[in-house]
Amino acid sequence: MKKQTEAPQIRTVQDAYSSKIELAYNGSREDLEPYVPADHRPLESNTSSFGALAHLLKASLGSGVLAMPLAFKNAGLLVGTIGTFLIGFICAHVIHVLVKTSQQLCVEVKKPCLGYADTCDLVFQNGPKPVRKYAPFARELADWALAVTHLGACCVYTVVIAESFKQVSDVYGGPKWSVTAYCMLTLVVLIPLTQITKLKYLVPFSALANFVWLASICISIYYCLRDPPKISERNLATSITGLPNFISTSLFAMEGIGVVMPVENEMTKPHHFLGCPGVLNIAMSAVAVLYGFVGFAGYLNYGEEARGSLTLNLPQDEVLAQIAKILVACVMLLSFALVYYVPVDVVWRRVQDKIPARGHRWGIAALRFTGTILIVGIASAIPKLELFMELVGAICLSVMGLLLPAIVETIWRWGRDLGPFYWILWKNCLIGIFSVIAMVSGVAYSIITMLEKL
Repeated sequence: MKKQTEAPQIRTVQDAYSSKIELAYNGSREDLEPYVPADHRPLESNTSSFGALAHLLKASLGSGVLAMPLAFKNAGLLVGTIGTFLIGFICAHVIHVLVKTSQQLCVEVKKPCLGYADTCDLVFQNGPKPVRKYAPFARELADWALAVTHLGACCVYTVVIAESFKQVSDVYGGPKWSVTAYCMLTLVVLIPLTQITKLKYLVPFSALANFVWLASICISIYYCLRDPPKISERNLATSITGLPNFISTSLFAMEGIGVVMPVENEMTKPHHFLGCPGVLNIAMSAVAVLYGFVGFAGYLNYGEEARGSLTLNLPQDEVLAQIAKILVACVMLLSFALVYYVPVDVVWRRVQDKIPARGHRWGIAALRFTGTILIVGIASAIPKLELFMELVGAICLSVMGLLLPAIVETIWRWGRDLGPFYWILWKNCLIGIFSVIAMVSGVAYSIITMLEKL
């Protein structure tokens, strides 16, 4: 005889209707209905599909857009244009498979939402037996890749701030200090700003930065289109040795995988994130078009003189150009604390249990202070903006943005569904090989360039 707690078998609509009474006594509806993660998300997760699109565009259209002329300088107009859309497609695809895997995993483990590191950890835990022991390593790799990526971005911000203020100071008769000295001066603002521990207190700074950022981009594009040279005066393609730096810089500029999972986790209708057109496809299409346009226009106008930030190429003798440089510097200052929040959180979660509870306040303050000094110190020691972008893109974003999502999808689908002729396995192998080649060659060429310029 069956146990009374067992849910009745449902074959017809009438059976389903009549089973409601029996379920009240003998079972739970959860035994019959699939788990829907969105129905169990906290009330704070109330972001609409349009709001998620706005957040994703805001996160993706960051400092990287002004670095695209540098990427085009390493590839040429034609190769750069094709490469930008190709890398944009690859980035969109790996984000798609990561989010889809996370959503399917949420249903299986009955979790309302999962972050990047959580997804990597649980996929390994629920994967084939030989890989389960690597779950802690996968979590650590995802966390630290995210942290180092944001630390590298903070170094880039510091150098842009310093170089922008130096150029303006040189034009208007200020002190003739080096970029290193201006990097150290940023500590006057960054130290108190990075002591803000609550994200809600950073919202006004972020909102202001959005308007300032838009104005600076518009000014930069105006100078690119004002009097451009002929296309024939620029390289359509460069040597193959420039491709690693192009890929690294483009990955740094376009890859927004670190913010994708938080955005998706806050949506009331996460199924709108993927699909066609979907939030992700719309956002990445807009990003690829804008980045390709800025890269093309910037390299066309400034050629081999293209810098790591487009504003650094603007004329020295025009007030509007100097305003754009100041605006970008202010945006970087306002955005620094928000970007810095990620690595601090990763480190603090690993050290807080070793500090007595009564010392947590001073501990987090000391961690934020030390980290800020370290970032500015690195930026001061190597004030070459291009090197930071290429190294961060080559190391961290090749791993976090390409390799890990491919591995995660492969493990999740192993023994389930790898597609006809195992095409998903072969596809992810190609992505993995591409990421490793991009990482190794990008790091090698960055180090060679660093040794030549220092």
